[in-house]
Amino acid sequence: MMWLLYLVIGFILFAGLLYLLGNYTFWLPFRSAKLPRVVMLHQVTPHEVASGMNMPPEKFEQFLQLLVAKKSTFCFVSEIGDHQNQKNVVALSFDDGFMDNYLYAYPLLKKYQAKATIYLATQIEGIEKLKLAQIQEMAASGLIEFGAHTQHHVNLLKLDDQTAFQEMQQSKLDVEKMVGKCPSFAYPFGRFNEKHQQMASEIGFKNAVSTRKKIEAYNSDQPFNIPRVSTHGAMNALQMRIALAKGRYKL
Repeated sequence: MMWLLYLVIGFILFAGLLYLLGNYTFWLPFRSAKLPRVVMLHQVTPHEVASGMNMPPEKFEQFLQLLVAKKSTFCFVSEIGDHQNQKNVVALSFDDGFMDNYLYAYPLLKKYQAKATIYLATQIEGIEKLKLAQIQEMAASGLIEFGAHTQHHVNLLKLDDQTAFQEMQQSKLDVEKMVGKCPSFAYPFGRFNEKHQQMASEIGFKNAVSTRKKIEAYNSDQPFNIPRVSTHGAMNALQMRIALAKGRYKL
C-alpha cells in the first residue's frame, strides 16, 4: 500500500505547486523598471468585501506605502508619455466614479501625495456616484485628474458605431463641463476594437486604457490601448510586489 501513500503525497505536492504557480506569478517575464505601471482600481471602501473590484482602505494604504518605498513617481495617465525611460513611474487609475474614491481613497492619496486618474461613467446607474462638489474639490487639489468612461458604462462592442461614438464623446463633454478638461479615456469592461481606438483619437482624447493585464512601453504613436496592472483587494504584500513587477500577480 506504500505506492498509494506515495501517490497521495505526489498529488498533494502537485496540487500545491499548481496553486503556488497560479497565485504567485513570479515566473512571468521580468518587466523593466523603466516601463510605466498603470494600475487598475475601482472601489476603496471598508463596507464591501475585498475583491477584484474593491481594495479596502487599509490594503490601499499598504499598497501606497509600497509604492512610496520604491520611490515611485506618481503621474496622471495623460502624463505617461512625459516620463518615458524614467524608472518607477506609476499612474493609479480608478474606473466608474464611486463615491468611496472621495471618502476613502482621496484622503490617502493626499497623505502620500500620490496622483491618480478617475474615469467617470457620467450617467452610470446602480452605484453611489461622486457628487459634483467632490469631483471639483479633487480636481482643484492637483492630485486627481478626471477622464471619461462613456456615459452609461456600456459595452462598446454591443453598440452601433454612431451610438458608441456618442457615448464616448458625450462623456468627454460631461467631464469637461465639470472640471474643464478630460484628456484620457477608459473602455468599459475592457471591450473595444480598432474602430473605438480611432474614435478616441477623433474625439480628442490623448490616450486610453484597456484592461489588458500587462506592463509595456508607452507608444505615443498608438496610445489608445494602454495595459494596466491587475489588482485585488485581498493581495498580500508579496502579491503586490509581483503585480507591480509582472503586471499581474495571478493567472
